[in-house]
Amino acid sequence: MSVLARLWRGHRAALLAFLAAAAITLFFAVRLVVFALYWADPAHRDQHPAGWMTPGYIARSWQVPRDDLVGALGLVPESGRPRTLAEIALSRGAPVGAVLAEVEAALAALRAGPAGQ
Repeated sequence: MSVLARLWRGHRAALLAFLAAAAITLFFAVRLVVFALYWADPAHRDQHPAGWMTPGYIARSWQVPRDDLVGALGLVPESGRPRTLAEIALSRGAPVGAVLAEVEAALAALRAGPAGQ
């Protein structure tokens, strides 16, 4: 009798728990590698802001703190699905170009750092 068959018969719950833990670990390991490869690509760094982007995506692309960018845009951090810049512009009743200009100004200020540095 194989080891796996013996484990299945004698320790079914423990084997299922181990397999579930292994599957979850594999999922997060693959996710980590995919995100690491995506953000390591120079094409994803300092991307010019676009309407489809969220403030969090822009903050990660520009390597600035997300909360600082959100605060500079006058937004309140929300739970749930992040809003894109186009959705933010729509909720403000402003053109997307105005929000993009605001994002670019905020990025320049955040990259410049505090006054006096």
